[in-house]
Amino acid sequence: MNKNLTDITLVVDRSGSMSSCRIEAQTGINAFINEQKKAAGDVTFSLLQFDTEHEYVFNGVPIAQVGEYTLVPRNFTALLDAVGKAITETGARLESMTEKERPGLVVIAIITDGQENSSTKFTKGSIKDMINKQQIDYSWQFTFLGANQDAFAEAGSIGISAAAASSYDTANTRFVYTSLSDNISRMAHATSTGQTVNCTYTDAEREKMIGVSSGSGGTQ
Repeated sequence: MNKNLTDITLVVDRSGSMSSCRIEAQTGINAFINEQKKAAGDVTFSLLQFDTEHEYVFNGVPIAQVGEYTLVPRNFTALLDAVGKAITETGARLESMTEKERPGLVVIAIITDGQENSSTKFTKGSIKDMINKQQIDYSWQFTFLGANQDAFAEAGSIGISAAAASSYDTANTRFVYTSLSDNISRMAHATSTGQTVNCTYTDAEREKMIGVSSGSGGTQ
């Protein structure tokens, strides 16, 4: 295992309701990528965008090779299918590596502005089982960041702890990615130095993400 290697997958909502915060989200994601390019260790990066469908924009790419991301909102929110795909395909990719090559830290970050409404392949129960297995057997870290919903309840329903979740206001979407980057950097440092890894957000980070309610957004 390479304790200096972090494998990050962003599961990014691009459903139609993201139109209200498209620029904020796109700017935040690109800032996140640029921050992780400065990371002390090595980073491999995947970005799986989803609406009714789901597709990789980047898949297991060294962060230095990742280019600009463009967000194009459309369709509905098949969140569970996207998370299932991210877990399954990340697992297959890491399984194909030697033990020495595998990352010391694996993070799957789910960012959405609305609730599940169109998945057909996975249920909350099946996703919870998958997340629990990866957390217990392989120490993967999962985080859930959600707007226009009770993010803590939604995270808990699929096996992600409240400490690793936060609500956010769509007007402050850029702070979602700043906070996520800082959280991952803390976890990467803990991994590389042999300390206990905790996927948690500080009170200050949550305050920035929640901010003042703009009343914008909605599920599509």
